[in-house]
Amino acid sequence: MARNRYEIDMLNGPLMPKIVSFAVPLMLSTILQLLFNAVDLIVVGRFAGHDSLAAVGATTALIYLFVNVFVGVSLGANVCAARYFAQNDFEKMNRVVHTAITAAVIAGFTALITGVCLARRILTLMDTPAGIIDMSVLYMRIYFLGTPLFMVYNFGAAILRAVGDTKRPMVFLVVSGILNAGLNMLFVIVFSMGVAGVAIATVISQALSCALVIITLRKCPEEYRLHFSRLGIDANILGKIVSIGLPAGIQAAAINFSNVLLQSSVNSFGEYAMAGYTAAHNIFGFIYAAANAITQGCMTFTSQNLGARKYERLPRVLKDSLILETLFCLGIGGLAYFLGPRIIGIYSTDKTVIAYGMEVLSLTTLTYFLCGYMDCLPGAMRGLGYSSVPMILSIVGTVGSRIFWIYLVFPHHRTLRFLFVNYPVSWLFTCIMQVICYVIIRKIMAKKQEEQKTDLSAQAV
Repeated sequence: MARNRYEIDMLNGPLMPKIVSFAVPLMLSTILQLLFNAVDLIVVGRFAGHDSLAAVGATTALIYLFVNVFVGVSLGANVCAARYFAQNDFEKMNRVVHTAITAAVIAGFTALITGVCLARRILTLMDTPAGIIDMSVLYMRIYFLGTPLFMVYNFGAAILRAVGDTKRPMVFLVVSGILNAGLNMLFVIVFSMGVAGVAIATVISQALSCALVIITLRKCPEEYRLHFSRLGIDANILGKIVSIGLPAGIQAAAINFSNVLLQSSVNSFGEYAMAGYTAAHNIFGFIYAAANAITQGCMTFTSQNLGARKYERLPRVLKDSLILETLFCLGIGGLAYFLGPRIIGIYSTDKTVIAYGMEVLSLTTLTYFLCGYMDCLPGAMRGLGYSSVPMILSIVGTVGSRIFWIYLVFPHHRTLRFLFVNYPVSWLFTCIMQVICYVIIRKIMAKKQEEQKTDLSAQAV
């Protein structure tokens, strides 16, 4: 049962309203973050030109490729903390908190060094046009200076989500996002700093959100309160976090690697196509925000109910989550499609940029519920403690099909629309494999539970 106004009782009562209560603040926080990121793109596109917009967009998939490996590990911290919280094993939960924050700092500095050192080399391999590569490298290097702050925020927020607290992280993102938007306009419009100004504003806002989550963890109930004196790595806890979270991170990185390949193909169409894709990618990021928030809810609710041995609630958690994925993705996706030209026009008034952006949106918005399913099913399996198999299936289904499409099919039909047909096709293919995997895992778990009951009955006799 929830003991304060920030926690959610995930173990009793109806599930769907509570999943909504969990997911909506998380969804809004991600959408607000995307809105503030959109301000980055709008400001740089309107006041620094379409080449600056393309320069920032050229780094997007690459940045996600780096940071999502480590952000995925934070999901392992969420699952472990949720399970120990449901079991009232607060000593282990406290160890999760301190191990997770320490790991976040280490991961952040690892990403920083890697991103700064390899920025130009990788952007060159991605065929980034010579006219914008210097701006792209500058943006990426400054952005990566903030990755330790970004990591600490994400790991800290994962701990708060484990007990159902998605409201305070939302507030933190609102505050830091407002700061980010204000600094963007100051640095780009007033001081004419271009892409460097956008990157610096992002790092400063990340510092604020990091500070806020640390202050909150310092004031939480003792079971998951952060004490600087206890920071350190518990090898056993880290192993559990990594075993659940690293496959999720590798899965996210692999999918983003396929997006890097797509970005390289888009780059071959020139700067206008790159700018259009950048705007479109930012727009369907809003749909992903809805899908991923529900996935996070599914994973956390599954983990808590598994920890409390309330096995009968597990199928309902997934069912309700998939219903919500359908409703939210179709609703937001439909709005994005029908308002697409107007929304892209906010990023750039160039008709060619808008046309390219709509080619991407026409294939990715109304079908995005498939991506929601593809995300939610592995989330449920991670909550059950199974993370490696869904990772493999996602890599095979998504990355494998995109590599096949980009290198064997696309060269014979070189249009942007044909390139992005692969999105819904890969989502559907991966969903089918994930459903089969989930059914098999549930059967394995049911068999284990039956064996445990038999053993207990024999011991009682």
